[in-house]
Amino acid sequence: MALDYSIVDVFTSQALKGNPLAVVMNTAGLETERMQAIAREFNLSETTFVERGPAETERREGVRVRIFTTQEELNFAGHPTLGTASVLKMSAPETCEDGTVKLKLNAGTVPVRFAGECGEGALCGEMTQRDPEFGAELDRVQAARLMGLRAEDLDPALPPQVVSTGTAFAIAVLRSVEALKRLKVNHEETTPWLRERGARWFYVLAPDSVQDQSPAQQYRARMQFYNGEDPATGSASGCAISYLVARGAAADGETIRVLQGIEMGRPSLILLSARRIDGRVTDVRVGGSTVLVAKGRLFQP
Repeated sequence: MALDYSIVDVFTSQALKGNPLAVVMNTAGLETERMQAIAREFNLSETTFVERGPAETERREGVRVRIFTTQEELNFAGHPTLGTASVLKMSAPETCEDGTVKLKLNAGTVPVRFAGECGEGALCGEMTQRDPEFGAELDRVQAARLMGLRAEDLDPALPPQVVSTGTAFAIAVLRSVEALKRLKVNHEETTPWLRERGARWFYVLAPDSVQDQSPAQQYRARMQFYNGEDPATGSASGCAISYLVARGAAADGETIRVLQGIEMGRPSLILLSARRIDGRVTDVRVGGSTVLVAKGRLFQP
């Protein structure tokens, strides 16, 4: 049995930028161990596996999708969600109803709404993530040390905190992009320290004074993991906007821009907003563009 796949770049409208993703189609019945092996073969930050089901079930619950890194299965991740929904809109238009593709992930059903094309061959999409759960605030001095920074590099008004909209990250806001450039996470020590506090990785932001012809508030971000770095982290950015709105650092409903992947030569643009209603953060939206890069077939699934 051969399996068709697509490669897309996510959170960019230009091929060979943003965060690449492999989407493997029609994988119902494929063993978990085989999915993990295929993800290792692609060797991208994530690979998704689409398991089509009855049309009525997909309309009600969403198209079943599983997400794998090279090392493990994830319950939720942002750029795989946006990228997979985009591939389905391109290749299986019956999955898009009223401009929305629903994906059934391990973490639950996530809708991705499309606003049409944005640039040549790129699709603009926006996912609505789960309402955030706010975890522990982290010791500023210890967190800074684990990130290879000084405590004074962190914004004094915004303490590091664990936040989850499906996957938990430790959100840390720095004073400057200069400090962000010095980020060097000590993974051997950081991984168990964050796991004990309910988070997977640090997601680190700094205000960016270069507005790139946009009046929107803008941040730069980095996410280092597995001794590597992520060009764009949609799940973490949902946590970040939830944190910023909860702390009053971003306005209710305001769209902010996050640039990520700059240091890697794979620039990404993520558009974020969230609402604060009766003291609770909700309506967490993460958007961006996806462009198709390649199609192929796996002959030894």
